[in-house]
Amino acid sequence: MEAVAQYPHISRLSSGTACLERLPRVRVAQIAMDHIAHGWTAEDILRQHDYLLPAEIHAALAYYYDNREQIDREIESETEQAEQELKSSKSQPLASRLAILRLRSAA
Repeated sequence: MEAVAQYPHISRLSSGTACLERLPRVRVAQIAMDHIAHGWTAEDILRQHDYLLPAEIHAALAYYYDNREQIDREIESETEQAEQELKSSKSQPLASRLAILRLRSAA
């Protein structure tokens, strides 16, 4: 009998995307990107996003490490989509270019 991991504070949307139960607009991938791109610990993430609960951050990071391939694919897909949007845009505002660079460094 295989044990099935449960992640308090994490839910999956119908699209399969993992997000915080209390704040469904905050995805596990976003928290994972902060951890990967900046090397932030759970405490660092909490300082940057004080609206999150410590348990939510720890649950998101645990989910990320247990489902790393899936979340990494989600991050890669978002990065590719952002790059395509940037290429198709005639004007490239600084904020858009910086967002792409941040996503690239997270992947």
